[in-house]
Amino acid sequence: MKQPLSEQLRPQNLTDFYGQESIVGEGGWIQSTITSARALSAVFWGPPGCGKTTLARIYMQSFSVHSVNFHPATHGVADLKKLLQDREDHPLLSSKPLLLFVDEIHRWNKAQQDAFLPYLENGMVTLVGATTENPSFVLNSALLSRMRVITFSYLDEITLGKILDRALTLSQSITLSSEARSFLIASCSGDGRYLLNMVETLQTLPSGLIDLQTVEKLLQKRAPLYDRGQEQHYNLISALHKSIRGSDPDAALYWLARMLTGGEDPKFLARRLVRMASEDIGLADPTALQVTLNAWDSFERLGPPEGELALAEAAVYLALAPKSNALYTAYKAAKKCAEETTHLSPPEAIRNAPTKLMKDLGYGKGYIYDHDTPLGFSGQQYFPDDMERQNFYKPVERGFERDMKKRKEYFESIRKKINE
Repeated sequence: MKQPLSEQLRPQNLTDFYGQESIVGEGGWIQSTITSARALSAVFWGPPGCGKTTLARIYMQSFSVHSVNFHPATHGVADLKKLLQDREDHPLLSSKPLLLFVDEIHRWNKAQQDAFLPYLENGMVTLVGATTENPSFVLNSALLSRMRVITFSYLDEITLGKILDRALTLSQSITLSSEARSFLIASCSGDGRYLLNMVETLQTLPSGLIDLQTVEKLLQKRAPLYDRGQEQHYNLISALHKSIRGSDPDAALYWLARMLTGGEDPKFLARRLVRMASEDIGLADPTALQVTLNAWDSFERLGPPEGELALAEAAVYLALAPKSNALYTAYKAAKKCAEETTHLSPPEAIRNAPTKLMKDLGYGKGYIYDHDTPLGFSGQQYFPDDMERQNFYKPVERGFERDMKKRKEYFESIRKKINE
């Protein structure tokens, strides 16, 4: 059976490996470790098609070791224990150190990962894992602390161009126009394996020049790279939130579209927009909260794709609204203070007194009904008697909060005069 093109072109040494210069180049982790002739345990973390598995194989071949490949789809803890038992039973097998490569190591759950620990501890195994998921999420902390995390990046256009040229040299029957070549590279989103799969598809065409229209017609659109439950979910919502906080409507629209295109739950985005309206805008523009609630309601009524426009409208409104976290900061401070003073009761004057006994105990005594005062403001003490007056809310000089600041200062000045 003919091997896939990606396997036919898989580099066998560092000279033929393209990309990840910071790792494989002079002074990089791979180069330094190989030069030292000492294999170290590591986890290769990066997006699909960036060369993790290829580089792991080259790494394993660079040492005088007994190397074994595992994959969670076909190997489990029992296989690991059998492998190590066989080494103990047959001394010739253990004449060389064991270097174990586990591709997609995140597919072993954290309980299964514990099986590696004693063998890493006693030095019987050097472990190299590869994963597309954030190791801090998918590897247990004990295992992670014994490995180095080597971070891979998406392949850039120059690297992808080299891979494409190499593939076309092997597939001499086809030639790409410059527009088709650029389209092919741009369509693979930094994934070298996907690029080679597309070249394989083009190999089904008759020999000759392939133009842009032919490529667009033949090749399917690549599925967006997005995982609603893992790191990219948190990274993209963070990017959206910070773009809105930073008053950049264009970036906000981009990250909103990225998440919706990737299959994010629009209701999750609606909830986050409501949170942003309260956390980052607050009373600098009280309308922002209503805009986000209306956008959420509009999406519920319309559904996708029409309802997505309402979310986009809310994102742009929030991005361009005046910003203030004064309310957010004030509530956090008030909550912390409340947690520390749960034993304190309200002043007797403002306690509820629905019964005669409570009235006899002084509940409600001395309360001043603010509407009966000339200014509609009594200036009473509303904090507990044994607690100093607090100043949680500090409005900023932006948007509607400028007015809130003036109002707060007005009441504070009257309160001061009343209590002098």
